[in-house]
Amino acid sequence: MEPLHAIFILLGGLWAGTINSVVGSGTLVTFPILIALGYAPVMATVSNAMGLVAGGVSGVWGYRRELVGMRTNLIRLMPASLIGGITGAFLLLHLPESVFGVVAPILIVVALAMVLLQPRLQGYVQSRVAQNDGVAHRSHRVLMVALVFFAGVYGGYFVAAQGILLVGILGIFMNGTLQNANAVKNVLSLTVNVVAAISYLLFAEDKIVWPVVGLIAVSSLIGGLVGSRIGRRLSPLVLRLVIVVLGLVALYFMLAKLVTHS
Repeated sequence: MEPLHAIFILLGGLWAGTINSVVGSGTLVTFPILIALGYAPVMATVSNAMGLVAGGVSGVWGYRRELVGMRTNLIRLMPASLIGGITGAFLLLHLPESVFGVVAPILIVVALAMVLLQPRLQGYVQSRVAQNDGVAHRSHRVLMVALVFFAGVYGGYFVAAQGILLVGILGIFMNGTLQNANAVKNVLSLTVNVVAAISYLLFAEDKIVWPVVGLIAVSSLIGGLVGSRIGRRLSPLVLRLVIVVLGLVALYFMLAKLVTHS
């Protein structure tokens, strides 16, 4: 690997790890860099996903204070993410990318709408809980688990921007602040990414470019810590705006990719 290429990959991994811990969509930084440097799309996807696991670990650690009091939610939601991630990894091995290439932009639009309308929707959910003496709350928990499962399927298959989906879901249905939702999102995203990495090791080892994995792992590990310091200090309004901006960037790249391959 040329030294200049290594520098580009390190910088991309640093930025990806940073924004992943804040909201997600770091893949949309590193993947285009790897493609521009001449790596085949499948190798770029696999190597990038494996390298960013390290950034997920540091992001979870950086948001550990916001995870206080979230144990019940994690116990309830992590199995949904785990099973969803396994399902998504299975689909990755059996379905063409074009299937989710069409669905992904729609999901991002829905997620952005959920993030923008989160205060109003969360208020509506909480008012229903109060009116129905907790009965609605149980149905909302079931819906939240189901949506997290489908976000896991999406993340296990498509990888990019699953964090935006999760923040939209958790911000509405989970008790706590948007920062709490972001912290739980980091744990759930990491769960899905670990499942994807294991599936690559088992079924696509020949597609892994280990020098790329190593460079992204080191830089995203640092980026995850940097991002957690930045993200946890943002006000709910600013954090929401950051999520929307990055979500629109993700949507642009997905639509551009869809148009290119159509």
